Amino acid sequence: MRIPCVVLALAACGGGGTPRVEIGAVPDRVTNGQLAGPLCTPTGCTCRTGDEDAGFPDPGKKRYEIKLGPSPQEAWVTLPGRTLYKSSQVPTACFYVDIAPGEHPAQLRASDPDGVVGVLEVKELGTRTKSWYDTFSFSCGYGGTCSLDELDDIKDRFRAVKRNLHDKCGSTKIKQIAIENGKSPDRSHPNELVVAFTLDVYKFDPWKVHGDETCGEKQGPPPTGYDDERTLDGSGAEGQRGSIDNEDPFAEPAATP
Repeated sequence: MRIPCVVLALAACGGGGTPRVEIGAVPDRVTNGQLAGPLCTPTGCTCRTGDEDAGFPDPGKKRYEIKLGPSPQEAWVTLPGRTLYKSSQVPTACFYVDIAPGEHPAQLRASDPDGVVGVLEVKELGTRTKSWYDTFSFSCGYGGTCSLDELDDIKDRFRAVKRNLHDKCGSTKIKQIAIENGKSPDRSHPNELVVAFTLDVYKFDPWKVHGDETCGEKQGPPPTGYDDERTLDGSGAEGQRGSIDNEDPFAEPAATP
């Protein structure tokens, strides 16, 4: 039996040290902030059909694809200085943004009185490999309506990700995940949803393509002539920021962008 609570946290209601985020009003129904690449205008982007369609970032930045949907509902992703909005008039919306190495808080927001659908994919472009990496995905209610039981399953799946690296061949970790929701009248489906997380972007550029089976715990030294400083397994000159052991993805609350 579920213990009633206004919002569902990442552990039991009222658990000490549980990451929490506020469920505030939905953002404005508009996309703003800098988008990147030839597929984008100031108000949105066209989804790519090939690996190189979205162009490549300037030196010192990494390009990410943020895809909302498919979903019949409106949805938002917020990043520092950016709001990305998908209306209910389109099933899917894609956005391309350039991000510098470092930690960047992000939030997925969905709201519907009859029950929400939350579907998000974040992919990192490898400029050397021209490969897209599965940085992060969240899907609750695809083809129906998100349920509280499905949210519990999603949290368990996130906890099982080794070193918070959802794509072993990429260079971005997902940390500080916090999931909050309200409840629709049937008490089984969320009518408000916030998924907060932090993109921990490493400086090095991946040198193995997405799906390479040799990616893993120890990728080994980079190829000759590879001059970037850090790798996720500590094999670069600077090594990994922090421990390479399994980290709790829900360790700290992600700040509101």
